[in-house]
Amino acid sequence: MTSTPLERARHAFHEHFNEPPTIAVRAPGRVNLIGEHTDYNDGFVMPMAIDRGVYIVLRPRTDGYVVAYSADYHEMAQFDPHELVRGEVVGEMWAEYLKGVAWALGEAGYPLHGWEGAVAGDVPMGAGLSSSAAIELATARAFHEVSGFDWHPATIARLCQKCENQWVGVNSGIMDQMISASGQPGHAVLIDCRSLETTPVPLPEDTVAVIMDTSTRRELVTSAYNERRAQCEAAAAHFAVKALRDVSVSQFEARADELDEVVRKRARHIVTENDRTERAAKAMQAGDAALLGQLMNQSHDSLRDDFEVTNEALNVIVDIARAQAGCFGARMTGAGFGGCAVALVAADKAAEFATHVSQDYHKALGLTANIYISPATAGASRIEE
Repeated sequence: MTSTPLERARHAFHEHFNEPPTIAVRAPGRVNLIGEHTDYNDGFVMPMAIDRGVYIVLRPRTDGYVVAYSADYHEMAQFDPHELVRGEVVGEMWAEYLKGVAWALGEAGYPLHGWEGAVAGDVPMGAGLSSSAAIELATARAFHEVSGFDWHPATIARLCQKCENQWVGVNSGIMDQMISASGQPGHAVLIDCRSLETTPVPLPEDTVAVIMDTSTRRELVTSAYNERRAQCEAAAAHFAVKALRDVSVSQFEARADELDEVVRKRARHIVTENDRTERAAKAMQAGDAALLGQLMNQSHDSLRDDFEVTNEALNVIVDIARAQAGCFGARMTGAGFGGCAVALVAADKAAEFATHVSQDYHKALGLTANIYISPATAGASRIEE
């Protein structure tokens, strides 16, 4: 059995299309270092692209059709990108991402040529590392390679978000697609979710991000998400601003007592999290791993106490991570209620850190944590042979 997703995709292509592919593309998943639930408040986020992603190996077709095989689901899909029909077969959901990207690109007037390809990935499903954005951006990149249209990361990211929102039906923010489109090796990216301005910021020297999957999955969180979104909007209305991004920490503190207790807690997280995220970017530019770690710790505590989106597993694994040698800071990452946490760790301690966290977490909860030590990688791109 071949091991890497690129090898699996190539093997599947040879098996199903009988000839070698001529193009290979990749788009990464992501982990968010800091800036949680700020995206839909027009705020700041700071994700990095990880070394797990979705790969498509392909070659152009002359009949205009897309014919794709999923090496992960062992399914073939075929469609005309100019005559798209939304599918109803749950088992072929992966293909809806391909069709949805074709739809969004076509709606925007992009020329779309046909291709045949094999798709494989290694972003864990449901872990909050954005496997969906990875397949969207990989698909967009495949169309770019055979169709020759211009590649502007922010524009393509918006179209992939449109696919997610309107074709797939998931009301996500822009962060996941933006970082999958515009990731940079060795850097996280500070994203202004209002303007989509991006600023690459380097990981502090001799540090790595360690992703800790709690093996718990988010369940029934749509109502909790919508409730928090409404509470943030109520707070913004109270301050007479478009979004909480427009409220400074000092402005919030001066009028915090005017808010309902729960709304006050939600707003305090957003206002302070935006401040922390901007400060974290400055800390990274200065190479200050200790300060970045402190800000990550404060972020988790705010998500736990004010935004109330952690769960026992996330709190336990974060506490265990913080107790390890070489850990500068740790926090939950993603929407919450399960999924992953992320730690900033000294590179020479990362392997030992991963072993100890895994052992202590299993002792504490009887669960197995999947731990990934990931460098920051490039966004959606062609793989050069």
